[in-house]
Amino acid sequence: MSVKDVTVGKKLITDDLHKLLEILPANIRLAVEQHPLKDTLVEVVLDLGRRPEARFPGKAEYLSEQPVSREDLSYCISRVGHFSGDNRAGIEQTLHRISAIRNRTDEIIGLTCRVGRAIFGTIGMIRDLVETGQSILMLGRPGVGKTTALREIARVLADELNKRVVIIDTSNEIAGDGDIPHPAIGRARRMQVARPELQHQVMIEAVENHTPEVIVIDEIGTELEALAARTIAERGVQLVGTAHGNRIENLIKNPTLSDLVGGIQAVTLGDEEARRRGSQKTVLERKAPPTFEIAIEMLERERWVVHESTADTVDTLLRGRQPSLQVRTVNEAGEVKITRELPANPISSHQPQSTPTWKPTGWRASGQMTPVSSAKAEVLSEKQSFEQLLDASFQQTDAFKRNFAFADDEFMAGPNGEDLPLHIYPYGISRHQLDQVIQVLKLPIVLTKDLDGADAVLALRSHVKNHSKLRQISKARHIPVHTIKASTVGEITHGLQRMLHIDDGEVLDIPDLRLFTKKGSDDEIEALEEARLAVEQIVIPKGQPVELLPRSATVRKMQHELVEHYRLRSSSFGDEPNRRLRIYPA
Repeated sequence: MSVKDVTVGKKLITDDLHKLLEILPANIRLAVEQHPLKDTLVEVVLDLGRRPEARFPGKAEYLSEQPVSREDLSYCISRVGHFSGDNRAGIEQTLHRISAIRNRTDEIIGLTCRVGRAIFGTIGMIRDLVETGQSILMLGRPGVGKTTALREIARVLADELNKRVVIIDTSNEIAGDGDIPHPAIGRARRMQVARPELQHQVMIEAVENHTPEVIVIDEIGTELEALAARTIAERGVQLVGTAHGNRIENLIKNPTLSDLVGGIQAVTLGDEEARRRGSQKTVLERKAPPTFEIAIEMLERERWVVHESTADTVDTLLRGRQPSLQVRTVNEAGEVKITRELPANPISSHQPQSTPTWKPTGWRASGQMTPVSSAKAEVLSEKQSFEQLLDASFQQTDAFKRNFAFADDEFMAGPNGEDLPLHIYPYGISRHQLDQVIQVLKLPIVLTKDLDGADAVLALRSHVKNHSKLRQISKARHIPVHTIKASTVGEITHGLQRMLHIDDGEVLDIPDLRLFTKKGSDDEIEALEEARLAVEQIVIPKGQPVELLPRSATVRKMQHELVEHYRLRSSSFGDEPNRRLRIYPA
């Protein structure tokens, strides 16, 4: 029997292992044939002057104490097909791949003989996605099964869904070596590529000459191939392919392949939009619709992460948030389980992820917050365009009580009688500084970009004066607006504490000087410690001004904010590089 069939769970695994073993020298072949793990063999490695090695999932073993000789390599090379431009060869009518390592004179000094297996039933996890007709991109580390999945997808599309499928087989890895493709691809057609650098041309040729409904591509790795993929997708052809990258974040950061997920461009926002987003004026945004509507991260052979909308995932990542993940796993019985993994809570990242349990409380639960009329709401929505909740943080009130330094009888409600955590909509205030204050002080506060779900608004005083629409919306929704003079750590700290009714006007101890730092370096901490000692040991108790050591402009700004926390005044004087801070008593 030329082919070995093995059923595992509901999968049928087909290989031609004996054909791969036939190319190996007799002593190495015998060692593999007698090995108890032969059926799980991944590859055999033959390096000149080293012992031959067999690799299995999770382990590797030497097959002989005798080093590999040039004669052994020549024996193998003479029994395989021609090595192409990517240093790969195959065995006729099989899926095995033999890859060569060459020295500087182009002589082969090493071989990697990889076992190719056709596994029928591997796409049970994503069959529903394959049937949608949308383009699918597979990502994952080497050896996780991307090519095996492509092969099975091509067969299902061609044989079971009756699609016209063309495979662009650059290395003859999908459909095997030789002119006759392996039966594992079913009725799908295969186009071979003479040289790897010509793959993008063959992709276009397939669309122009053979009227496919589906194009299957393995290892998109160049900008030309990414552009060819976009051209094919824009012609209405379904694409199924793999790309170099383990996660979708890798493609976003890769300028060569970022076009597969829509491309990335820098956009300059207007002042109003930047304040609304709480971001810098220059941000990164997706440039175009993604070439592949669906992206799949193959983390393990039986555990895949599915991004049903590549566009939404990329937009979420570019805004500094983590998307909600759909995880698909399959057990030994072949049953597929689909679960959702929520992003980690940005406020209490040490808490374990859990199913959302938070429910509205206070005014929102009691119905005291009356919605605006439908006509008025429609007018407002056109002008405000508020985004969805920035970071879904679902933590029970008890969890925040444990994190917050109050006894039960001292634990107070929010400004409108809400149970904590308090949901705050920030306007015109640095979100980075807000997050830093909340995390360091462990305040029971959740930042939201959904004004409808907010308990209160924290805004810069100057912005509220010039934004009548914000005041109008807040009044209509009965949401109080709290203001601070400046977006500094000191002002933000006092503002948040006032909203929680814990700011009694007294100077509070500094819980952590890193609250005022940018990078948390030793130099920054040293400068802040100098300012703290000056305030607590001289300025406040003795009522005398103090001059600090010369510092850079960035560090002086941190010192100014620390002094402001003590409700004192400070100023910079002198010329660079000797410009320094002077702190004045109250």
